[in-house]
Amino acid sequence: MKKIIFSILVIIMFFSKSNADGNYEKIFFDFKIKSITGEMIDLKTYKNKVILLTNTASYCGFTKQYTDLQILWDKYKNDGLIVLGVPSNSFNQEKDNDDDVKDFCEVNFNINFPITTITEVKGDNAHSIFKWAKENHGKSAIPKWNFHKILINKNGKIEETYTSFTNPMSKKVTTKIESLL
Repeated sequence: MKKIIFSILVIIMFFSKSNADGNYEKIFFDFKIKSITGEMIDLKTYKNKVILLTNTASYCGFTKQYTDLQILWDKYKNDGLIVLGVPSNSFNQEKDNDDDVKDFCEVNFNINFPITTITEVKGDNAHSIFKWAKENHGKSAIPKWNFHKILINKNGKIEETYTSFTNPMSKKVTTKIESLL
């Protein structure tokens, strides 16, 4: 029975995956998003960098991935990787305000990679970056849960997406990042 369920899941994942050949009227670097401290982040400043965009949450079973996101940032930031955390309450697991999220990240995980304000990542109220990701990469770009990852190449296009279960320091993710840097 487990083999049958696993096979069905693999088939579903295979057919729901889309490729990176989206329409791309805009690229990632054409957007702006507000930082956790209130300043606007013009994503143009990340041009020619590889971006790992991750929606985060403070009260999630995957919250410990903050540690590995920080390790990833420390390891590759000088090579051109930007880890961009996007706290979201889309799955009802985030704190009530940006100050609390910022304090939580700094105190518990010593986070110093860029983090945005609390932002919707799915549905009609999703930030335009996440609507763009869905439009250009399909369903695999839509966060199904917290700590969903979208890898964006130096050209500002989506290269790959990873589910919450994929650890940021997994060989799968680091190998792909290294190939893009």
